[in-house]
Amino acid sequence: MTSGSPRRPNIVVVHWHDLGTHLPVYGYEVEAPHADRLAAQSTVFTRCFSASPLCSPARGALWTGRYPHSNGLQGLTHRGWEYNAGERTLAMHLGDAGYRTALIGLQHESREPSRLGFDEIVDCGRNHAPDVAGAAATWLEGRATQEEPFLLVCGMVEVHRDWPVERYPRPDAGTSDVPGYLPDNEHTREDLAGFDAAITAADDGLGTILRALDQHELAEDTIVIFTTDHGAPFPRAKSTLYDPGVQVALMVRLPSALGRDMPRRESGLVSHVDLVPTLLDLLGIEIPDDLQGTSIAATVVEGAPTTRDEVYLEKTYHADYDPIRAIRTDSYKYIRNFERRPLLSLPPDLEASPTRRGMGDAHLAPRPEEELYDLAADPGETTNLIGAPELADVAEDLRSRLHAFMTSTHDAVLHGPVLPPAAGAHAAGADR
Repeated sequence: MTSGSPRRPNIVVVHWHDLGTHLPVYGYEVEAPHADRLAAQSTVFTRCFSASPLCSPARGALWTGRYPHSNGLQGLTHRGWEYNAGERTLAMHLGDAGYRTALIGLQHESREPSRLGFDEIVDCGRNHAPDVAGAAATWLEGRATQEEPFLLVCGMVEVHRDWPVERYPRPDAGTSDVPGYLPDNEHTREDLAGFDAAITAADDGLGTILRALDQHELAEDTIVIFTTDHGAPFPRAKSTLYDPGVQVALMVRLPSALGRDMPRRESGLVSHVDLVPTLLDLLGIEIPDDLQGTSIAATVVEGAPTTRDEVYLEKTYHADYDPIRAIRTDSYKYIRNFERRPLLSLPPDLEASPTRRGMGDAHLAPRPEEELYDLAADPGETTNLIGAPELADVAEDLRSRLHAFMTSTHDAVLHGPVLPPAAGAHAAGADR
């Protein structure tokens, strides 16, 4: 930035773990007043999708603007996966532009946090919401008189399982809002009560951060972004490419100086890979050619429609090898399953959940090679229309578009099984 140029705005990103869209602004009955407050001041994206339905690959795409099969983070870091050499994160791009960058709390992109590009990393123990939010409030107080713009990333472990009652006191389980993709029974309601309680706890942390921005007179100079890594931690959501596994909350609040009248809701398709190019665009920083997302700066500043015709979704490794790719448009979703697996391959935390106890074993039936869903007629993605004569042209179009995308981005799944990280890097354990 040249001398005399206006100061660039600060950026605060608050991200939760395994939330999906389970907030009041997205139609769920749960106590989250601070998320409601932020939504009332933001552009709320109602159809934003993570690139992947599990933690490390989803976060890697969010912070690099590149898909997991391109940036190398195709599985969980504690199972040996890492970014490819030379990958650049948002913190690196902004650090080069003169920002002070800090991470407080959770990250799941590298076993070596120094690889992430932050100037500061604040250890918050197990990264629960009160600890992360308290550390963030203290950090913001220290920045209140500094001229240097900053990027502050606040990662909370909530609302990842488990939800012990001593930490997350339960609301009445009978009032839990049961999504249509889950069986409505006592087991699911018990599970959802814990989920809702963890959301309320995380929301308190969000409120602490928002209050700190107000108290230290930083709000008017700060872009605030709220999101999560991927879908909700329930069967047929997390670890799948169905909408509940990849649809995510995204709210963007701009300073009034950037000229945007808010609040508003934006229903156009958006991908997590769009965040990095959007922020660079908003700040007037050159967007590198290798970014695979599309800037939505005009949408958040001017209310212009988003320009995406589709989003691309992928899964390669979770607890084990499970390569799936998908393309989702306004009206249809096409899924390509590259290995013979059960309909739902549940990660360890879902296999041990109360919901699993009440769902039977129908999900263990064989999975089809291809899936096609008419999202207008069947938003729950329950009827696979692959092979329907009237949709043959739709299926071929989506099949071809997905293949072209995978080819142009050099997706190794096209050429056979993707090998896991080297032996010895793999660490046993449940999803985290």
